[in-house]
Amino acid sequence: MTAEKIKYPLKNKLIVLVLVAMVPILYITIYLIMALLNYSRAYDQIVSSMTVANNYNINFKEEMDESLYKLVVSNVTFDTIEEDGTLKDPYKLIGELRTGSNNLLAMTTDRESRIWLQSLLRNVDTLEDRVDDIKLNQEADGQYEKNIDMLYNDIYILTELIQDDIQQYIYYQTRSIEQLKVQLNTEVEHVILISILLGACIVAAVILITSAILNSITKPIQELCRITSQIAEGNFSDRARMHTEDELEVLSDSVNDMSENLEVMVHQIKEDERKMRHAELRLLQEQINPHFLYNTLDTIVWLIEGDDPDKAVDMVVALSEFFRLVLSKGKEYISIREEKEHIRGYLEIQQVRYRDILDYEINIDPELYQYKILKLTLQPLVENSLYHGIKYKRAKGKIWITGEMQRGASPKEDRILLCVQDNGVGMDEEELRRLRTEISKPCKETEKGFGLANVNERIRMNFGMEYGMTIESERGGGTKVSVAIPAVKLHEKLPGEGLLESAGTDKKEESA
Repeated sequence: MTAEKIKYPLKNKLIVLVLVAMVPILYITIYLIMALLNYSRAYDQIVSSMTVANNYNINFKEEMDESLYKLVVSNVTFDTIEEDGTLKDPYKLIGELRTGSNNLLAMTTDRESRIWLQSLLRNVDTLEDRVDDIKLNQEADGQYEKNIDMLYNDIYILTELIQDDIQQYIYYQTRSIEQLKVQLNTEVEHVILISILLGACIVAAVILITSAILNSITKPIQELCRITSQIAEGNFSDRARMHTEDELEVLSDSVNDMSENLEVMVHQIKEDERKMRHAELRLLQEQINPHFLYNTLDTIVWLIEGDDPDKAVDMVVALSEFFRLVLSKGKEYISIREEKEHIRGYLEIQQVRYRDILDYEINIDPELYQYKILKLTLQPLVENSLYHGIKYKRAKGKIWITGEMQRGASPKEDRILLCVQDNGVGMDEEELRRLRTEISKPCKETEKGFGLANVNERIRMNFGMEYGMTIESERGGGTKVSVAIPAVKLHEKLPGEGLLESAGTDKKEESA
């Protein structure tokens, strides 16, 4: 799957996740805000209407009654009434009340309140008619008594009725506030109930959708983490399997391709390396075996010529057993018992040749016989002790071969320690340092100690860098070479063991 075929990008999934979580919350929030705004507008409108009505309730009757009274009983006329700062023009008061009442009527929706406003407007019209009558009577002389009678019997009663209309209007507006409060409480209860039900549904839906989206992201990531951990541990056979049709699937395909390529490359590198090491082992054998064979055959001829056929026969048998164990049917690993017999055969042959200077002792714990060891591990060490330790001593020397089990915290941590020690000439510190440096290199880079370096490299290559060879020596005090290998029984397989054996089998078939 390529990037062009991505159907569900992670960006879109995250956007959906945010929308699923935010949209329902925004909807409920907007609904509650709109409900509160509607209530607030209705409340403000009623309060505003009541404020206007209350102002007229307090001032209109008093101002109208006082102004008309002065017009009737004093020398104040309609034209000069406003010259007195304490009085107001009745027509202006009526006009203001009529305008305010019409505005309240336009804003008011309550039926009872509208009825009282309409009654108020009718009374205002009647009051205006009576004021007209007083004005006409004032213009005609001799109408004082009539105006007084009209003032008490008409004007005061009408202003009283108007004030009563305003109070009734205020009363019903107050009731409207109470009804609005009850309505709001009912609406709030409904909103709360709906919000709880809707919220529960939304939460359930959000949880389900969010879980699905998060799982589609986190599970592939966890799978990729598992695969990369397997790759880091050297397991290249496992593969990530996901069908998310997003960037993670593209990434998993890339990881799978990388793992497959690494598996092929590592397998090829291991196979090439083991074949190379196998060839180096063969080269070492070719270097050792002809030289050893020639010397042994010379010794056998010498024994026959010296009229010692029994020893010659023993050497032939020992030589035959030696090469049988060297070949080992092409196997790289043999048992420690077989390695011990191999060394014993080698030393028996060499003791015939160097009977005056060579003695040996093999003391390997029989418990170790069932464990495996790389073929030709001890023989190069014994040969090194003989040719570089005992031989140069020019006196009787001895080689000790020992083996013991070193127990670890668990059976998997058990180690086997094999030692080859001689009492030969030994080495000084500088020679020992150079030899230790040489055996730590790949054997193909060594200038001396090729056999020891080969053994050390093969042990580390097959068992791990924590195993291998250590050398101790002092001038005139002999040399001790120790080899540490894991305690692995012969029937147990090591990683890559089959590759090396198959490589050896292929080489035998090609030679045949």
